[in-house]
Amino acid sequence: MSESAGPTDFGRVEDDGTVFVLTSAGERRVGQVPDADKSEAMAFFVRRFESLETEVNLLGQRIESGSLSPEEARKSINHLRSSIVGASAVGDLDGLVAKLDGFAPQLAAAQEARKAERAQQNEQVKAAKEAMVAEAEKLAEGNDWRGGVNRFRSLLDDWKALPRIDRATDDELWHRFSSARTTYTRRRKAQFATQNERRDAARAAKEKIIARSREIAGSTDWSQTATEFRDLMNEWRAAGGAGREVDDQLWTEFRGLQDQFFNARSAAFNAEESEFRENLTAKQKLLDDAEATILPITDVKTAKDAFRDFLSSFNELGKVPRDAIRSLEGRVRALEQAVRSAEETEWRRTDPEARKRASDTVEMFSAQIEKLTQQADAAERRGDTKKAATTRDSIKTYTEWLAQAQKTLDEFSA
Repeated sequence: MSESAGPTDFGRVEDDGTVFVLTSAGERRVGQVPDADKSEAMAFFVRRFESLETEVNLLGQRIESGSLSPEEARKSINHLRSSIVGASAVGDLDGLVAKLDGFAPQLAAAQEARKAERAQQNEQVKAAKEAMVAEAEKLAEGNDWRGGVNRFRSLLDDWKALPRIDRATDDELWHRFSSARTTYTRRRKAQFATQNERRDAARAAKEKIIARSREIAGSTDWSQTATEFRDLMNEWRAAGGAGREVDDQLWTEFRGLQDQFFNARSAAFNAEESEFRENLTAKQKLLDDAEATILPITDVKTAKDAFRDFLSSFNELGKVPRDAIRSLEGRVRALEQAVRSAEETEWRRTDPEARKRASDTVEMFSAQIEKLTQQADAAERRGDTKKAATTRDSIKTYTEWLAQAQKTLDEFSA
């Protein structure tokens, strides 16, 4: 049949209004329009064909635009083909079927493109999920207990927003992500449980410190009580945190008790200040005289006697202002150390056993040098230059040791 043939060229109408369509399979009856002339009967079934033709054309446009997936397009083609093959319509039904078959190459290309796009998308999703898993596993090993939980929540939302990839890979990545989240959650709970235990223990320890502070806050044993308050402060620091709000409350009470004692101690010290100043002047004068008399030390016994007399007089004087204690004690210790160092030096210089050891060492090194010299001379006479050179090197070493030993021995003669 020619390409210009119209729908009516593919059918005929009998006198009783029965309409037939011509296909490659032959002629078949499509229906009857009684009480109508032949043209009206034919037109009725041609309109059905045109409706099918419109559906085929629209399907082709949707396939061309990519608005249908290849799977959806194939379903539509199969559905239309079924409708066309047995359609009660007049027109080029075989041509419509052929047109549907003509979509196959386009669908195959779209299928491959969609497959490549899906593969690329899967790789991107896989990379994104692997990055999330790596971050989750790092978080699970860390100790960011506040920021970590928020980050896990964000990662989970991001994970849910991503499409699934192949089941095995997706399940394996999800298992790692979920395990990391579980590990982090367990460690976080354990950390907070341990932290709560430490806080409870810290609170109990600090309450005990406060109870003891109440007992001693009114004491006038300034030195002993101040030392105990310092010890209590060290215990307070070592107790750890009990939680910010609780810590602030406990610290306010503990600090108030400390202030009560130390303010009272300061008032008492201020009252004694004038008396202490007089003692300071006397002690400074005594120290000046002692330093001028004892230093430099030329006679150890005389220096020891002078220091003993000085210390007796110094200790008979009363207390001095607190800000001068360290300076005075430092000068006294320095004077005492000078006398002690002179005494130790004198003892070492006159120690007979040490002198004997030094003398024996000098004699031993001298004898060894003499022996090695004889060996070296003998080696040279034999022509054994290697042995002679080695022996001469040993002589140099022993000579250096002898010089050091002689210096030590000379100190006993100073």
